[in-house]
Amino acid sequence: MQHITDPIDRRLLDDFQRDFPIVERPFQVLANALGLEEAEVLDRLARMRKTGRITRVGATIAPGAVSASTLAAVAAPEERLEEVAALIDAEPGVNHNYQREDDWNLWFVATGPDRAHVNDTLARISQRSGLRVLDLRLVRPFNIDLGFRMSGETRNAPGPRKVDRSAMREGDRPLLQTLSSGLSLVSDPYAALARTLNRDPEDVMDRVAALHRAGIISRLGVIVRHRALGWSANAMVVWDMPAEQVSSAGPALAAHPGVTLCYERNPVEDIWPYRLYSMIHARSRPEAMEVLAGAAALPELFGAQRKVLFSTRCFKQTGALIQPKEAAA
Repeated sequence: MQHITDPIDRRLLDDFQRDFPIVERPFQVLANALGLEEAEVLDRLARMRKTGRITRVGATIAPGAVSASTLAAVAAPEERLEEVAALIDAEPGVNHNYQREDDWNLWFVATGPDRAHVNDTLARISQRSGLRVLDLRLVRPFNIDLGFRMSGETRNAPGPRKVDRSAMREGDRPLLQTLSSGLSLVSDPYAALARTLNRDPEDVMDRVAALHRAGIISRLGVIVRHRALGWSANAMVVWDMPAEQVSSAGPALAAHPGVTLCYERNPVEDIWPYRLYSMIHARSRPEAMEVLAGAAALPELFGAQRKVLFSTRCFKQTGALIQPKEAAA
């Protein structure tokens, strides 16, 4: 765990998690805002990436905008936990894999260029592990931004942006795939991205800007590793309520201070009744439980049973799979 004490590093992490400049020299814009030289900004970001404080400077793509994804879970026997986690991690479409405190103890996100690809990934994991896989498909998001201040100061993230899928053009998928993997930490990252794709830099910047305006790129900026930065008490809280209650409970829960993600998913009959999901990222369990107590007291959540699943280990955290890849052998 690495607490941020350097005020410049803190500002880099706090102020540039979204709306990253789409200009020829974006890091110069950050440098100007911080009163630094461009080279120092690049050095600081490179150091924080190397030490695991950030994953990348790049894009997150709106769920379902150009690809398919689902949240999934398996109940791995304790003695097989490492084996099953490695099997899940080996799938290129899996971009997050966490151990959580529950009988259903491995939770992962499977992504792919289309739903058939995601289905194949889940089927392979089930077949190779011999375990049932819960497929918990997204119904609607209430807050999926996951940008928050390292200081812990409350600053509500923007609500879900409307996604205009008609903005997609030929050549955008490889651009989005590369951008979700992260920009190069160089003075002209968009030109470097253009060279990778054998395209014109101005065209690349125009397309990034258009995709961001269209909400297909949901967030462009510094992507932090919250666990490495001291936010290690992270709980997924799932709520059991009638489908008609979710419409009022979802927005109320998403707006509650300390709730960093909130969305509705399909339940699994007779196994997993929960429809409403929320994430709390906190620096301690008591802090997380205090946020939860406030959320549970919301009138819109009255009567809802809940389950709290603290994450204990991160096995994998990468960008989503948008372009087809060969499945893991």
